[in-house]
Amino acid sequence: MREKHTQIIKETAKKLGFEGCGISKAEFLENEAPRLENWLNQNYHGKMGYMANHFDKRLDPTKLVPDAKSVISLLFNYFPKEELWHEDEDLKISKYAYGKDYHFVIKDKLKTFFQILQEEIGEVNGRVFVDSAPVMEKTWAARSGLGWVGKNSNLITRKIGSFIFLAELILDLELETDCPIPDYCGTCTRCIDACPTDAIVEPYVVNGSKCISYFTIELKDEIPTDTQGKFQNWIFGCDICQDVCPWNRFSKPHQIPDFEPHSKLKTMKSSDWQELTQELFREIFKKSAVKRTKLKGLQQNIRFVTQ
Repeated sequence: MREKHTQIIKETAKKLGFEGCGISKAEFLENEAPRLENWLNQNYHGKMGYMANHFDKRLDPTKLVPDAKSVISLLFNYFPKEELWHEDEDLKISKYAYGKDYHFVIKDKLKTFFQILQEEIGEVNGRVFVDSAPVMEKTWAARSGLGWVGKNSNLITRKIGSFIFLAELILDLELETDCPIPDYCGTCTRCIDACPTDAIVEPYVVNGSKCISYFTIELKDEIPTDTQGKFQNWIFGCDICQDVCPWNRFSKPHQIPDFEPHSKLKTMKSSDWQELTQELFREIFKKSAVKRTKLKGLQQNIRFVTQ
Protein backbone atom coordinates (compact mmCIF):
# COMPACT_ATOMS: atom_id res chain seq x y z
CA MET A 1 0.00 0.00 0.00
CA ARG A 2 2.86 2.35 0.78
CA GLU A 3 4.09 2.17 -2.80
CA LYS A 4 0.61 2.67 -4.23
CA HIS A 5 -0.09 5.67 -1.98
CA THR A 6 3.26 7.21 -2.95
CA GLN A 7 2.42 6.83 -6.63
CA ILE A 8 -0.98 8.52 -6.11
CA ILE A 9 0.72 11.45 -4.38
CA LYS A 10 3.36 11.90 -7.09
CA GLU A 11 0.77 11.73 -9.88
CA THR A 12 -1.54 14.16 -8.08
CA ALA A 13 1.29 16.67 -7.63
CA LYS A 14 2.01 16.54 -11.35
CA LYS A 15 -1.67 16.98 -12.29
CA LEU A 16 -1.96 20.05 -10.07
CA GLY A 17 1.00 21.72 -11.74
CA PHE A 18 3.71 21.28 -9.13
CA GLU A 19 7.20 21.15 -10.65
CA GLY A 20 8.48 18.67 -8.12
CA CYS A 21 7.32 16.37 -5.35
CA GLY A 22 9.61 14.75 -2.80
CA ILE A 23 8.88 12.74 0.33
CA SER A 24 10.74 12.56 3.64
CA LYS A 25 10.16 10.65 6.85
CA ALA A 26 8.59 12.93 9.46
CA GLU A 27 11.17 13.00 12.22
CA PHE A 28 13.09 15.36 14.46
CA LEU A 29 15.62 17.46 12.49
CA GLU A 30 18.55 16.67 14.75
CA ASN A 31 21.24 18.27 12.59
CA GLU A 32 19.25 21.49 12.17
CA ALA A 33 18.73 22.12 15.89
CA PRO A 34 22.21 23.53 16.69
CA ARG A 35 22.29 25.49 13.40
CA LEU A 36 18.96 27.16 14.10
CA GLU A 37 19.92 27.87 17.71
CA ASN A 38 23.21 29.47 16.66
CA TRP A 39 21.49 31.53 13.94
CA LEU A 40 19.02 32.88 16.47
CA ASN A 41 21.73 33.51 19.08
CA GLN A 42 23.60 35.60 16.50
CA ASN A 43 20.39 37.67 16.16
CA TYR A 44 20.41 37.07 12.41
CA HIS A 45 16.61 37.16 12.46
CA GLY A 46 16.70 40.85 13.45
CA LYS A 47 13.26 42.06 14.45
CA MET A 48 11.50 39.05 12.92
CA GLY A 49 10.47 37.87 16.37
CA TYR A 50 8.30 35.11 14.97
CA MET A 51 11.46 33.29 13.81
CA ALA A 52 12.38 32.66 17.44
CA ASN A 53 8.94 31.29 18.30
CA HIS A 54 7.96 27.62 18.28
CA PHE A 55 11.54 26.37 18.23
CA ASP A 56 10.49 22.76 18.90
CA LYS A 57 7.75 22.82 16.26
CA ARG A 58 10.21 24.01 13.61
CA LEU A 59 12.35 20.96 14.23
CA ASP A 60 9.71 18.29 14.85
CA PRO A 61 6.76 17.86 12.43
CA THR A 62 4.98 15.56 14.87
CA LYS A 63 4.41 18.62 17.06
CA LEU A 64 2.49 20.19 14.17
CA VAL A 65 0.66 17.01 13.13
CA PRO A 66 0.23 14.32 15.79
CA ASP A 67 1.34 10.88 14.56
CA ALA A 68 2.89 12.44 11.43
CA LYS A 69 4.70 9.86 9.34
CA SER A 70 5.64 11.72 6.14
CA VAL A 71 6.50 15.20 4.93
CA ILE A 72 5.58 15.82 1.28
CA SER A 73 7.54 18.72 -0.19
CA LEU A 74 6.30 20.46 -3.33
CA LEU A 75 7.84 22.95 -5.77
CA PHE A 76 5.91 25.61 -7.65
CA ASN A 77 7.61 27.68 -10.36
CA TYR A 78 7.15 31.47 -10.41
CA PHE A 79 9.83 32.58 -12.86
CA PRO A 80 8.24 35.27 -15.10
CA LYS A 81 8.22 35.43 -18.90
CA GLU A 82 10.09 38.72 -18.68
CA GLU A 83 11.41 41.05 -16.03
CA LEU A 84 9.52 44.27 -15.49
CA TRP A 85 12.65 46.36 -15.12
CA HIS A 86 14.80 47.22 -18.11
CA GLU A 87 16.38 50.62 -17.42
CA ASP A 88 19.01 51.39 -14.79
CA GLU A 89 16.79 53.94 -13.07
CA ASP A 90 13.75 51.62 -12.88
CA LEU A 91 12.63 50.74 -9.37
CA LYS A 92 12.29 47.01 -8.73
CA ILE A 93 10.16 44.54 -6.83
CA SER A 94 11.00 40.89 -6.37
CA LYS A 95 9.73 38.50 -9.05
CA TYR A 96 7.71 36.52 -6.53
CA ALA A 97 5.49 39.58 -5.99
CA TYR A 98 4.69 40.34 -9.65
CA GLY A 99 1.23 38.80 -9.51
CA LYS A 100 -1.28 37.44 -7.03
CA ASP A 101 -0.01 36.53 -3.57
CA TYR A 102 1.31 32.97 -3.83
CA HIS A 103 -0.17 32.03 -0.45
CA PHE A 104 -3.67 32.21 -1.94
CA VAL A 105 -2.80 30.45 -5.19
CA ILE A 106 -0.88 27.53 -3.69
CA LYS A 107 -3.12 27.11 -0.62
CA ASP A 108 -6.07 26.46 -2.94
CA LYS A 109 -4.04 23.81 -4.77
CA LEU A 110 -3.01 22.20 -1.50
CA LYS A 111 -6.63 22.00 -0.35
CA THR A 112 -7.52 20.30 -3.64
CA PHE A 113 -4.53 17.98 -3.19
CA PHE A 114 -5.70 16.97 0.28
CA GLN A 115 -9.25 16.35 -0.94
CA ILE A 116 -7.98 14.10 -3.74
CA LEU A 117 -5.98 12.08 -1.23
CA GLN A 118 -9.08 11.60 0.92
CA GLU A 119 -10.96 10.35 -2.13
CA GLU A 120 -8.19 8.14 -3.54
CA ILE A 121 -6.69 6.74 -0.34
CA GLY A 122 -9.34 7.14 2.34
CA GLU A 123 -9.14 8.91 5.67
CA VAL A 124 -5.81 10.72 5.90
CA ASN A 125 -5.02 13.10 8.72
CA GLY A 126 -2.63 15.97 8.24
CA ARG A 127 -2.12 19.63 7.43
CA VAL A 128 -1.02 21.71 4.47
CA PHE A 129 1.54 24.50 4.67
CA VAL A 130 2.80 27.25 2.42
CA ASP A 131 5.22 29.57 4.23
CA SER A 132 2.62 30.12 6.95
CA ALA A 133 3.77 28.04 9.92
CA PRO A 134 7.02 27.06 11.67
CA VAL A 135 8.06 24.53 9.02
CA MET A 136 11.69 24.37 7.83
CA GLU A 137 10.56 24.01 4.25
CA LYS A 138 13.96 24.30 2.55
CA THR A 139 15.41 21.63 4.81
CA TRP A 140 12.54 19.24 4.09
CA ALA A 141 12.73 19.89 0.35
CA ALA A 142 16.46 19.14 0.40
CA ARG A 143 15.97 15.98 2.45
CA SER A 144 13.47 14.76 -0.13
CA GLY A 145 15.89 15.23 -3.02
CA LEU A 146 14.18 18.18 -4.72
CA GLY A 147 17.34 20.27 -4.60
CA TRP A 148 19.95 21.53 -2.18
CA VAL A 149 20.18 24.58 0.05
CA GLY A 150 22.67 26.87 -1.66
CA LYS A 151 25.22 29.32 -0.29
CA ASN A 152 22.55 32.03 -0.46
CA SER A 153 20.30 29.83 1.75
CA ASN A 154 17.74 29.33 -1.06
CA LEU A 155 16.70 25.92 -2.30
CA ILE A 156 18.31 25.36 -5.71
CA THR A 157 17.16 22.75 -8.20
CA ARG A 158 19.09 21.39 -11.16
CA LYS A 159 16.06 21.51 -13.48
CA ILE A 160 14.59 24.99 -12.93
CA GLY A 161 16.92 26.90 -10.64
CA SER A 162 15.65 28.63 -7.51
CA PHE A 163 12.72 30.86 -8.50
CA ILE A 164 10.29 28.48 -6.83
CA PHE A 165 7.76 28.49 -4.04
CA LEU A 166 7.81 25.66 -1.51
CA ALA A 167 4.81 23.97 0.07
CA GLU A 168 4.25 20.93 2.26
CA LEU A 169 1.72 18.34 3.31
CA ILE A 170 2.48 16.67 6.62
CA LEU A 171 0.49 13.45 6.87
CA ASP A 172 -0.01 10.48 9.17
CA LEU A 173 0.62 8.23 6.17
CA GLU A 174 3.56 5.86 5.68
CA LEU A 175 5.11 6.52 2.26
CA GLU A 176 8.18 5.66 0.21
CA THR A 177 10.83 8.28 0.89
CA ASP A 178 13.21 9.97 -1.55
CA CYS A 179 16.94 10.46 -1.14
CA PRO A 180 18.81 13.78 -0.88
CA ILE A 181 20.98 14.89 -3.78
CA PRO A 182 24.50 16.40 -3.57
CA ASP A 183 25.24 20.10 -3.19
CA TYR A 184 26.14 21.45 -6.62
CA CYS A 185 27.27 24.94 -5.60
CA GLY A 186 30.89 23.82 -5.87
CA THR A 187 33.42 26.63 -5.55
CA CYS A 188 31.02 29.28 -6.89
CA THR A 189 30.64 32.40 -4.72
CA ARG A 190 28.68 34.64 -7.09
CA CYS A 191 25.78 35.14 -4.65
CA ILE A 192 28.15 36.07 -1.82
CA ASP A 193 30.14 38.45 -4.01
CA ALA A 194 27.04 40.13 -5.47
CA CYS A 195 25.15 40.89 -2.23
CA PRO A 196 25.47 44.68 -1.79
CA THR A 197 24.76 44.61 1.95
CA ASP A 198 27.03 41.62 2.73
CA ALA A 199 24.08 39.70 4.14
CA ILE A 200 25.63 36.33 3.24
CA VAL A 201 28.14 36.35 6.08
CA GLU A 202 29.62 32.97 5.10
CA PRO A 203 28.61 30.21 2.70
CA TYR A 204 25.14 28.90 3.63
CA VAL A 205 24.64 31.49 6.39
CA VAL A 206 22.55 34.60 5.77
CA ASN A 207 22.25 37.39 8.29
CA GLY A 208 18.57 38.09 7.66
CA SER A 209 18.79 41.46 9.42
CA LYS A 210 21.18 42.73 6.69
CA CYS A 211 19.16 41.47 3.72
CA ILE A 212 17.46 43.96 1.39
CA SER A 213 14.29 41.87 1.55
CA TYR A 214 14.28 42.27 5.32
CA PHE A 215 14.75 46.04 5.12
CA THR A 216 12.03 46.51 2.47
CA ILE A 217 9.43 44.03 3.74
CA GLU A 218 9.93 42.93 7.34
CA LEU A 219 11.44 45.97 9.03
CA LYS A 220 8.79 48.39 10.27
CA ASP A 221 11.28 50.97 11.56
CA GLU A 222 13.37 53.43 9.61
CA ILE A 223 15.92 51.76 7.34
CA PRO A 224 19.47 52.19 8.75
CA THR A 225 21.29 55.04 7.05
CA ASP A 226 24.50 53.00 6.70
CA THR A 227 22.77 50.99 3.95
CA GLN A 228 22.03 54.12 1.91
CA GLY A 229 22.99 53.67 -1.73
CA LYS A 230 23.29 49.88 -1.47
CA PHE A 231 19.79 48.78 -2.51
CA GLN A 232 20.32 48.97 -6.29
CA ASN A 233 16.76 50.32 -6.65
CA TRP A 234 15.02 47.39 -4.94
CA ILE A 235 11.92 48.69 -3.15
CA PHE A 236 10.21 45.38 -2.28
CA GLY A 237 12.30 42.28 -1.81
CA CYS A 238 15.49 41.52 -3.72
CA ASP A 239 16.51 38.92 -6.32
CA ILE A 240 20.22 39.74 -6.63
CA CYS A 241 21.59 36.53 -5.12
CA GLN A 242 19.28 34.49 -7.33
CA ASP A 243 19.78 36.51 -10.50
CA VAL A 244 23.53 35.85 -10.40
CA CYS A 245 23.22 32.13 -9.62
CA PRO A 246 24.40 30.04 -12.60
CA TRP A 247 21.72 27.44 -11.93
CA ASN A 248 19.03 29.96 -12.82
CA ARG A 249 20.02 29.76 -16.46
CA PHE A 250 17.72 26.73 -16.35
CA SER A 251 14.75 28.78 -15.12
CA LYS A 252 11.72 28.53 -17.36
CA PRO A 253 8.64 30.80 -17.48
CA HIS A 254 5.68 29.76 -15.35
CA GLN A 255 2.28 29.11 -16.93
CA ILE A 256 0.15 30.56 -14.12
CA PRO A 257 -2.14 33.46 -15.13
CA ASP A 258 -2.49 34.48 -11.46
CA PHE A 259 1.24 35.23 -11.34
CA GLU A 260 1.09 37.65 -14.27
CA PRO A 261 1.64 41.29 -13.27
CA HIS A 262 -1.11 43.90 -13.42
CA SER A 263 -1.03 45.75 -16.75
CA LYS A 264 -0.27 49.06 -15.01
CA LEU A 265 2.62 47.52 -13.09
CA LYS A 266 4.29 46.71 -16.42
CA THR A 267 4.51 50.39 -17.34
CA MET A 268 5.61 51.84 -13.99
CA LYS A 269 8.63 54.15 -14.18
CA SER A 270 10.56 55.69 -11.30
CA SER A 271 8.47 58.87 -11.42
CA ASP A 272 5.24 56.82 -11.33
CA TRP A 273 6.42 55.02 -8.19
CA GLN A 274 7.26 58.30 -6.50
CA GLU A 275 3.78 59.64 -7.25
CA LEU A 276 1.98 56.42 -6.26
CA THR A 277 -1.46 57.13 -4.76
CA GLN A 278 -3.54 55.02 -2.39
CA GLU A 279 -6.06 54.44 -5.17
CA LEU A 280 -3.46 53.13 -7.63
CA PHE A 281 -1.74 51.09 -4.91
CA ARG A 282 -5.04 49.33 -4.16
CA GLU A 283 -5.72 48.73 -7.83
CA ILE A 284 -2.33 47.29 -8.77
CA PHE A 285 -1.65 45.36 -5.58
CA LYS A 286 -5.19 44.30 -4.66
CA LYS A 287 -4.23 40.65 -4.10
CA SER A 288 -0.47 41.05 -4.11
CA ALA A 289 2.17 40.22 -1.51
CA VAL A 290 3.23 43.88 -1.80
CA LYS A 291 0.24 44.75 0.39
CA ARG A 292 2.33 43.54 3.33
CA THR A 293 4.21 46.83 3.42
CA LYS A 294 1.06 48.92 2.94
CA LEU A 295 1.40 52.11 0.95
CA LYS A 296 3.21 53.89 3.77
CA GLY A 297 5.94 51.26 3.95
CA LEU A 298 6.37 51.11 0.20
CA GLN A 299 6.63 54.91 0.03
CA GLN A 300 9.34 54.80 2.69
CA ASN A 301 11.29 52.29 0.61
CA ILE A 302 10.86 54.41 -2.53
CA ARG A 303 12.10 57.53 -0.77
CA PHE A 304 15.09 55.62 0.62
CA VAL A 305 16.36 54.49 -2.78
CA THR A 306 15.57 57.69 -4.69
CA GLN A 307 16.75 60.42 -2.30
